[in-house]
Amino acid sequence: MPDLSINFAGIKSPNPFWLASAPPTNSGYQVMKAFDAGWGGAVWKTLGVPVVNVSSRYGSVNYRDKRMMGFNNIELISDRPLSDNLREIEEVKKRFPNHAVIASLMVQSRQEWHDIVRQSQEAGADGIELNFGCPHGMCERGMGSAVGQEPEVLQTIVEWVMEVAKIPVIVKLTPNISDITEPAMAARRGGADAISLINTIQSIVGVDLDLFAPYPIVDGKGSNGGYCGPAVKPIALNMLKNCAQHPDVRLPISGIGGIETWRDAVEHILLGASSVQVCTAAMHYGFGIIREMTSGLEQYMVDKGFNTIYDFVGKALPNVLHWEDLNMKYKVTANIHEEKCIGCQLCYTACEDGAHQAIKLNAGTRVPEIIEANCVGCNLCSLVCPVEDCITMDRKDDGTAHVTWKERTEANDIPTEFNDEKAGGRHHWVPEPAAALGKEKHKTLPGKARQFEKVTVTQEVTE
Repeated sequence: MPDLSINFAGIKSPNPFWLASAPPTNSGYQVMKAFDAGWGGAVWKTLGVPVVNVSSRYGSVNYRDKRMMGFNNIELISDRPLSDNLREIEEVKKRFPNHAVIASLMVQSRQEWHDIVRQSQEAGADGIELNFGCPHGMCERGMGSAVGQEPEVLQTIVEWVMEVAKIPVIVKLTPNISDITEPAMAARRGGADAISLINTIQSIVGVDLDLFAPYPIVDGKGSNGGYCGPAVKPIALNMLKNCAQHPDVRLPISGIGGIETWRDAVEHILLGASSVQVCTAAMHYGFGIIREMTSGLEQYMVDKGFNTIYDFVGKALPNVLHWEDLNMKYKVTANIHEEKCIGCQLCYTACEDGAHQAIKLNAGTRVPEIIEANCVGCNLCSLVCPVEDCITMDRKDDGTAHVTWKERTEANDIPTEFNDEKAGGRHHWVPEPAAALGKEKHKTLPGKARQFEKVTVTQEVTE
């Protein structure tokens, strides 16, 4: 069997799956329950001067039948006394000595940082995570994302911590910034051992249409909170990639953001993470999801021939290029597999209204037809199709030609004028504007075949 164990910047755990600093790690009871279920590590809910929270703390974005596609919270750091948390950290480490327990910390002054770091070490924490990402409440007090958005301040605090730290130090970064590599580099300059990202995204998830207040509602009012859950994964993956590829970061990365399944975790690992942290999925489905995560990861590694996590950390990074370096000679077009088509015609509607009018309907059948001469290979039809592999994107070029935008620019072979003949869509057929009039009201209805004369591709292109 593959070896799932990791050594993350000196922090060892039996697998790469850690609970992120959040409500699921608020107490020793929860952390022990998670470890007993199979989690490899936990980042304790952020410790500092205890806070007082409000009631009504969470909101969510639901998409059709998917609950909590996006999750928002206005909860602050731990409201429990520091001594209680430290005592429980010590107890957890005694019972689970081989699991990773990381103390998330957030205070203000140099002396406070020194004191809380020393106390966390004495309690037996395996590592420290500096919370420079919280986008609500704490940032208004000069902590959290207020630090993460100021690289010089971040570097100074990291240096304070490193003056007394004897265990690995992870810096947790905020996504609420133009370029996340700037604080990442500041963390390295300050002496940090690793970084973690992303923390939550500043957000408002919705507004009550009757009370005129944002969710979650606190006595008729609301505030911006921190957004997480499956919806943020694309943002997290991009920022992870940015840090992993940057030559001046070069630190181990703990990936956070939208991880709900083993596949999500693998995506983070392929883009450079060597541990992953989970919050929303555990809050939604409970600690038991770890069983599917570990078994899925093990099977993936078996299928790919990977023996350790490090065999595929960052393996996708060489394939992530700047747009200007992509091959402009690569050509795919859509192919509708008639035997799988259910006749919903979503592909037609999407292409007709939202893309390039490269799909047509024919009399006597509900199976749409690709107008290959007009298909630009945008993928939209295959993405909206509800049937797996009903629409595939088939390669049309022979793979021998390779020209990038950068190469065309260097060869002076790019459009430079408003009506340049070199424009990519210059000779691409587009219907006359007036042809749209009246078309929407006669759109095919469910269960009815649209009746009109079949038009050939040649006729359409020449009209």
